[in-house]
Amino acid sequence: MTDIALSGADYSGIHGDIVALLEHGRRAAARSVNALMTATYWEIGRRIVEFSQGGEGRAAYGQALLERLSIDLTARFGRGFGVDNLELMRMFYQTYPPATISESLIRKSAPSSHPANSESAIRNFDLDQLATTFQLSWTHYIHLMRRTRSVEERAFYEAEALCGGWSVRQLDRQISSQFHTRAMLSKNRPAMLEKAGKAQPGDLVTAEEAIKDPYVLEFLDLKDEYSESQLEAALVHRLEDFLLGVA
Repeated sequence: MTDIALSGADYSGIHGDIVALLEHGRRAAARSVNALMTATYWEIGRRIVEFSQGGEGRAAYGQALLERLSIDLTARFGRGFGVDNLELMRMFYQTYPPATISESLIRKSAPSSHPANSESAIRNFDLDQLATTFQLSWTHYIHLMRRTRSVEERAFYEAEALCGGWSVRQLDRQISSQFHTRAMLSKNRPAMLEKAGKAQPGDLVTAEEAIKDPYVLEFLDLKDEYSESQLEAALVHRLEDFLLGVA
């Protein structure tokens, strides 16, 4: 180690700056992977639904299709492709059909002289373009699909989660407290919405927690015992794959 001494203030400054940069980078990487993962699962859901709608015979063995896909995809890609997860992907596409995808994104993908049909335009999307329409994490969408009882309720929680930057913990807590019902009955809804948007200490997600989300690790095909270099390499590899336009 060099004999040149650093002042405490100088070192504290650069150390704090680098820590903040790394935390920001990790959060950004987690968001990017989560968005690409969510878009991928939406596309998987679309293919499953469209295959099943290809005739009466196909519809009859929908469950058999999921079971066979689960076996083969797990053998090829590892965890994350159980029948339950494939059912979630199918439900995700059915919950967010092409008609709900951003019209502005559809317009960008279609020639200006030909009005875009959501079904046909969606097929022209690169996966990274589609990913921009899903602004919450895959775990958020799972909670929205599983825990809300109506389209209105789901749309309410989705909008509030986006507006308030809610973590999954916040979303889960608000659903458990029946926040939607209370907000609809409140005489001072703006104040109630503002109060609900404030995170509690237990709601906050660290950069490390964001990047080590179990669904992200499954998507990256990382086992429970992985090194930081493996995580880094998996993130880079997965982002490169999808940003090259894999659909």
